[in-house]
Amino acid sequence: MTIDVTVRFFAQLRTAVGTSETNVTLPAGSSVRNLADVLEGRYEGLTLRGSMCAVNEAYAEPDATLEGGETVAFLPPVSGG
Repeated sequence: MTIDVTVRFFAQLRTAVGTSETNVTLPAGSSVRNLADVLEGRYEGLTLRGSMCAVNEAYAEPDATLEGGETVAFLPPVSGG
């Protein structure tokens, strides 16, 4: 069984992948980290470690399980000055 999620990228992550949104099919029971691994494999040079993640607009930990149908957003680390 598989699940489908919509992934959104922001700021330099969007630039790195060349799109602001994509759809990904994953095995059922996949986590946010599993999704990140798939994306890093799909887009050469993409690194999501250190990025914040939101699932359906709520902050999510890397081990959060995806159910399917979610919108997952990756936001790059923010630095201030």
